Amino acid sequence: MNTEIIHSEAPDIVDQLVDGVRAFNIMNMGSELSKPLTIVMRDGNDKIIAGIAGRTIYQKFLINVLWVDETLRSEGLGHKLMILAEKAAIERGCLAAQVDTLAFQAAGFYQRHGFEVIGSAPAFGKSPAQYFLFKHYG
Repeated sequence: MNTEIIHSEAPDIVDQLVDGVRAFNIMNMGSELSKPLTIVMRDGNDKIIAGIAGRTIYQKFLINVLWVDETLRSEGLGHKLMILAEKAAIERGCLAAQVDTLAFQAAGFYQRHGFEVIGSAPAFGKSPAQYFLFKHYG
């Protein structure tokens, strides 16, 4: 057995690890029907100014990232993205959504959209606190 520490992006290796987890999940849960869900907003020059990306799996919407260009924050773009993404997730059969965010990021934004903090990891050294949020649909 060889052990290797890799200090750079390794998408092929990560894909193999994810494939292993998926095989285990399917063995225990049945077909996962995992589908990406990404919505972007572009300006008149086709530049991405906001977006949300995640995936739907096992009747949950897992939000990986939501971003709005700093110059356009507080204009409701994040709200519009959440409405569209959650509508799409519900149409796919999702019953809930989950996301995690750092203390200085967007916990309040998600709470205003019906998410509840269900856990946290405290700040430690230079690492800020992290919040885990969950929302039931319906």
